[in-house]
Amino acid sequence: MHVHTRWPWISLLLGAVGVLNPVGLDFLHSAFFAGEQLARNIAQPLVLTALAVIVLVVLLEWLVRSFLVKRRARGATIA
Repeated sequence: MHVHTRWPWISLLLGAVGVLNPVGLDFLHSAFFAGEQLARNIAQPLVLTALAVIVLVVLLEWLVRSFLVKRRARGATIA
């Protein structure tokens, strides 16, 4: 595996696809712009939980990529 950058582009791309599809946009609208309180109360915890999971996955990918870049800079090889 050749890692050239620490930027976690895979998980950011998957998160963007998850949010910018019609279902994701509908959940965002229901969570923050719905006219009734019940819809907002149901959707907000789901959206915020999904956001927290995306952030954790991005951080995990960044840590793994940082480890691989540092390891490659030291000259270590995978046997």
